[in-house]
Amino acid sequence: MLKNSKHPRRLSACGGCPDRIAYFCRMAGIYLHIPFCKKACHYCNFHFSTSTRQLPQMVDAIIAEAELRKHYLNDEVNTVYFGGGTPSLLSGEQLSLIMRSLRKWYRISADAEISLEANPDDISIDSLDQWREAGINRLSIGIQSFAGSDLQRMNRAHDAAQSLEALRLAKECGFSNITIDLIYGIPGLSDEQWKENVDTALSFGIPHLSCYALTVEPATALEKMIAQQKERPTDPDQQARQFGLLTEWLGAAGFEHYEISNFAKPGFRSRHNSSYWQGSHYLGLGPSAHSFNGLSRQWNIANNAAYIAGILSGIPGFEMETLSERQRLNEYLMVSLRTMEGISLEELGRRWGNDKAATVVREAQKHLQRNYLVHTGGHLQLTAAGKFLADGIAADLFETGQD
Repeated sequence: MLKNSKHPRRLSACGGCPDRIAYFCRMAGIYLHIPFCKKACHYCNFHFSTSTRQLPQMVDAIIAEAELRKHYLNDEVNTVYFGGGTPSLLSGEQLSLIMRSLRKWYRISADAEISLEANPDDISIDSLDQWREAGINRLSIGIQSFAGSDLQRMNRAHDAAQSLEALRLAKECGFSNITIDLIYGIPGLSDEQWKENVDTALSFGIPHLSCYALTVEPATALEKMIAQQKERPTDPDQQARQFGLLTEWLGAAGFEHYEISNFAKPGFRSRHNSSYWQGSHYLGLGPSAHSFNGLSRQWNIANNAAYIAGILSGIPGFEMETLSERQRLNEYLMVSLRTMEGISLEELGRRWGNDKAATVVREAQKHLQRNYLVHTGGHLQLTAAGKFLADGIAADLFETGQD
């Protein structure tokens, strides 16, 4: 249902477009996966290493891959996103080297959104100044919780005091476009404690929040701890309740609930993540990074040493799949339904025919009758109740059969 996910599957204004028409804008993005962390969070299943020994070679390889794949994107690049892992482990010089290579080989727009995921313990006056000099204009800070006990249970590298100081410094240094991650549904997290987390974020004037239910991913420390009864399992009822409270609190605070896990003040939607939900083209650089050109998807090998060796030898390691019309349709239905705008029947008809749009409306009837969906303004949109069931509703609308 609700899942913590930072990249693809990871409606904003393009340039100066108003949010209400952003869905119909198209923009290209670049995602860079920096696969290093100080510690392994108990819930995380992303590709990373806790050894930074290969960090210099990784930077060289990412720069080399940017040149190798310079013809992948034909569109102007409107967003660049440094994710991971923990990209705030990069030095200011390394960030600048990467950005210079991107500007050399790609058409980066003058007002591009350039985001950096940062952990609170990496944030200082010096690092913030270096990031601004490298071109970073949006920070995504991995707070997760303002409670020290939660951070310890998740095995985060920072403490609660560092979270508060990081936000204070970021604001002091002039970063106004800030998003933070928060996790709810942690076993033992009371509704009162969850409200304290949200209220703390609001007290800093943060204009964007990404909030995720704690998810037990396969092959993680959290899964093992639950199996060994060292940690309590997650409670779906608690998660649903805390998600519902979250939507109420942030709605009252003037936030748009523009994607199931994402909330923004007007004008502060994530342009990069929105490009994924719009089906725009994107290039992924770094190990395990995904790319999409509208017809096919490919993903780099998820092994640091093999990635570096392949790129530097000129023979990158990746897998690729060509998407069928059915896969493209179903993906459109899935990601669009998660957004505030919902499924555009006009877009659906333009791309797959009016008969297909009519079929989707017909399949949606039971969810319309149950008040999980509404049909308004040429869009199918989830209601508050429907957001708890988004994946199942999307699956009901999918086209089935063989490719």
